[in-house]
Parts: sequence; C-alpha cells; structure tokens
Amino acid sequence: METELFGPIVTIYLYKDNDYSKTLKLVDSSSIYALTGSIFAKNRNAIIEALNALKYSAGNFYINDKPTGAVVSQQPFGGGRSSGTNDKAGSHLNLLRWVSPRTIKETFVPAKEYTYPFLEKENI
Repeated sequence: METELFGPIVTIYLYKDNDYSKTLKLVDSSSIYALTGSIFAKNRNAIIEALNALKYSAGNFYINDKPTGAVVSQQPFGGGRSSGTNDKAGSHLNLLRWVSPRTIKETFVPAKEYTYPFLEKENI
C-alpha cells in the first residue's frame, strides 16, 4: 500500500471483520499518494466510516464503482498528497488555480459626507 500503481492491477489486503476501522487507518496512513480510491460495500455504516476515515486518501473516491475512467467535463479529476494538488481538472474548481481574483471599486461622484445615516445618534 505504499507504491503508486497504474493498472490494470488489483491489490488485495486481507483483514478480519473486527479490524475494519484499524485497516481504514492503515490505508489512510500507508502512502504519500492520494489519486484515486474506491470501496465496495453494502453496509451503509461501513461506507460512511470509510468516507470519513479516507477523506484525504484519494482525490477521487468511488463507492461501489470502478476507480478508473473519470469522464472529462462530467466528473472532475485530480489527486492529493504526492499525486497532485487536487485541482480537479475538467471542473470549475480547476479555474481557481489559475486566476487571482481582484475587485475594483470606482466612484465617479465624490462623497460629500463620510458618515453613514444609520450611525447617527437618534438611530443608535
């Protein structure tokens, strides 16, 4: 669970049912990579526990689906940790990586009063 693999490859790690939480922690802490991951489960509680435990373990996370083939313009794709900067190519989220937001306010009629009417004594 320490090497970034590009498939088609299936890796298997056997664990006892009562070691599920411990195994999720092992998965989360074993690799510097975090591109894609998936879980196959029927038990909704097991899925929710995996989602929480593996929050930073994969930039793209699949539930009961193959962890390959993100469709450009339909599903953002990007990894975290040493697998990238999690920019999510194919998404509006990626745009934020390449822009520097700037706001400009211009007044053409100079203010004659600097106070705000709602701050006057009778309104406080």
